[in-house]
Amino acid sequence: MSRLRQVLGLDGAKPSDLRAFAERTGIPLARLRIYLDQEILPPSPDLETLCASAGISTTAVKLALGKIDREVATRLANKYAQIAEMIDEPKSTPSCKQPLVFTPEFETQLGRVFRGDCVQVMKALQAESVDMVFADPPFNLNKLYPSRMDDDLREGEYLDWTEEWLTQCVRLLRPGGALLVWNIPKWSSHIAAFLNRSLSFRHWIAVDIKYSLPISGRLYPSHYSLLYFTKGAPKTFHPDRLPMEICPHCYGDLRDYGGYKDKMNPKGVNMSDVWFDIPPVRHAKYKRRKDANELSLRLMDRVVEMGSDPGDIVLDPFAGSGTTLIASELKQRRWIGIELGPIEGIVDRLQNTEEEEAHLSKIRADYNTLFTARSRHYREKLGLWTCESVRTQDVPLSEQASLQLDTSSNTVVDH
Repeated sequence: MSRLRQVLGLDGAKPSDLRAFAERTGIPLARLRIYLDQEILPPSPDLETLCASAGISTTAVKLALGKIDREVATRLANKYAQIAEMIDEPKSTPSCKQPLVFTPEFETQLGRVFRGDCVQVMKALQAESVDMVFADPPFNLNKLYPSRMDDDLREGEYLDWTEEWLTQCVRLLRPGGALLVWNIPKWSSHIAAFLNRSLSFRHWIAVDIKYSLPISGRLYPSHYSLLYFTKGAPKTFHPDRLPMEICPHCYGDLRDYGGYKDKMNPKGVNMSDVWFDIPPVRHAKYKRRKDANELSLRLMDRVVEMGSDPGDIVLDPFAGSGTTLIASELKQRRWIGIELGPIEGIVDRLQNTEEEEAHLSKIRADYNTLFTARSRHYREKLGLWTCESVRTQDVPLSEQASLQLDTSSNTVVDH
């Protein structure tokens, strides 16, 4: 049921009734249908015109659509006692509901996998009990998931459900904990607005992943958004440093660092909020779900490393193929995974981690260094500069050894 239709008195209206309403308000029928079908809050002056025609206030429409702007928030605050009395349950009525108890379907020494609806499972968990939440929910793109869940909801229904599970994520986060949400920009804009009410915004990370699909009529969507919020000041934040960009053919610089080569940090380049080095999982060797996309171990290694410490508890309410759980297991984080669909693939990955551990070691070898081992080898062979070579120019050989070991000098700058 459309809330906007209901509040405007148009619920169940025939096409002729809608046409007459549109003519009465002077709003084109096509635009009116967009407002009603997509439950979009009409901008002024359309909102005022619709409210005047329906005989209701603009505040009533905003409340019906869950749009709490400054004006509405102020009015609610001024009437807090009356509103609380209207919506609170009577204290004299005892609750007969027993708390739900969920039994993990699979466990390791570090974590547990629960099978079920993530909202219900999270409600059964203790408040402020996890240090980091990573969520990769369905994108409501009418895809077929192994769980057979409905991935083609009306926009209002999808956003209501999204706010429901996000509320539980916020409740479970400890002070200083991190919440990271993976989605497409269309939904991330709504998610960010919702989370701004209760958490501290840190970053909107754009992850460039191209699938080369033909799309007409709009800009080609080439990135996913990774929203990063914390509950207050972050308890943990240590992003990896990345190698300098090097030509894969000649091993020369792809960027001119001018006269600052001698001040480059040997531990690598500062990470930005645009990530170009996260490839889609296509290779059969690493792909665990044949009928659905999945996140790469490279992405989850970076996220878990950035927002948690060994021993912290990491929660993934949409475990999917289990990449978050594997990354947490290999990096000595405690973890909780929730999945509505089959979990056999997750269990198999957690029981056979040798190959993934080798893959993770290979990924980690390329972080926190200005040059990878391969690029360093060829740059030295070709006579191209390295940190050691530019810092030891015109320095006596007797002093070069100590200079090369001193990477904590105040002269080191980040780029």
